[in-house]
Amino acid sequence: MSRLFLAMLVSWIAAVPTVAAELVLEPVEITEWKAVYGQVETRDRVPARARIGGTLVELQVTEGDRVEAGQRIARVEDDKLTFQLRAIDAQLSSLETQLETATTDLERGEALRERGVITQQRLDQLRTQVDVLVGQTGTAQAERRVIEQQVTEGAILSPDAGVVLSVPVSLGSVITPGEAVAEIGGGGVFLRLSVPERHATALAEGDAIALGAGMDGQTGRLAKVYPQIEGGRVVADVEVEGLDGRFVGRRLPVRLPVGTRRAILVPVAALVRAGGLDFVTVKGADGPLRRTVVPGEILRRDGADWVEILSGLAAGDIVVTADE
Repeated sequence: MSRLFLAMLVSWIAAVPTVAAELVLEPVEITEWKAVYGQVETRDRVPARARIGGTLVELQVTEGDRVEAGQRIARVEDDKLTFQLRAIDAQLSSLETQLETATTDLERGEALRERGVITQQRLDQLRTQVDVLVGQTGTAQAERRVIEQQVTEGAILSPDAGVVLSVPVSLGSVITPGEAVAEIGGGGVFLRLSVPERHATALAEGDAIALGAGMDGQTGRLAKVYPQIEGGRVVADVEVEGLDGRFVGRRLPVRLPVGTRRAILVPVAALVRAGGLDFVTVKGADGPLRRTVVPGEILRRDGADWVEILSGLAAGDIVVTADE
């Protein structure tokens, strides 16, 4: 008899409905997102250019190398500068010999003038000859310093610290003055977006930008929106902390906030699927009843997952969910 009573008691307890929670539906403002692709770009793209023309005899970098500002990455050599240096050296050697002879003649002339052997006019000529040779020597030395500076400028230096993006030349190439030997990307990286112009007015600097296709992806900040529209698209830059800059030009999925709208949301736990249909339990006049609904996307709000209801529910409906 006692076993029968216990079985009936357990059956009665199981039949008691669980405590339910009620939620009065009200339209809420949700953000509309536009899925686009962003491209990883460096803030600065500076070409490392040759300052003189000649043959590229040294190339120390390749694509992907890290460089520092002022680091020598290549060297151009012009054989004509070497020949000019040799010619000036020969000229200086000749001038120094002539100056040495002219100085000796002047000293001898001064001694002869003291004894009255030569005239003052002849002595002045000897002094003038020495002065001319001194001036010619100084001019040749200045010309040599100019050529030495040109030889020094054969070194091609990195204009900025960063990564080498491209090297369009090869060792042994003939380089003209001003030609780019490498392109350096520096100043950090950011995401550059190309957004359809119909969404341009919805973008504002400082907006939060979601990276990745999922809801829990990394976020960034809209740093700049460019005013010029090209090809029906607006260019915008997004700053992302910790963005991987190893691959410049890499494309990443991005979601942009382009507006807001009102929607009906219910907790994900309130949605039940049966027989290929989706149901939500609502409070009716005669008690809880299941209502067929058409769900939309799942949204993250206040740390919980909610699902948008496209049809089947309206503002004021009371959703009944099991209180866990």
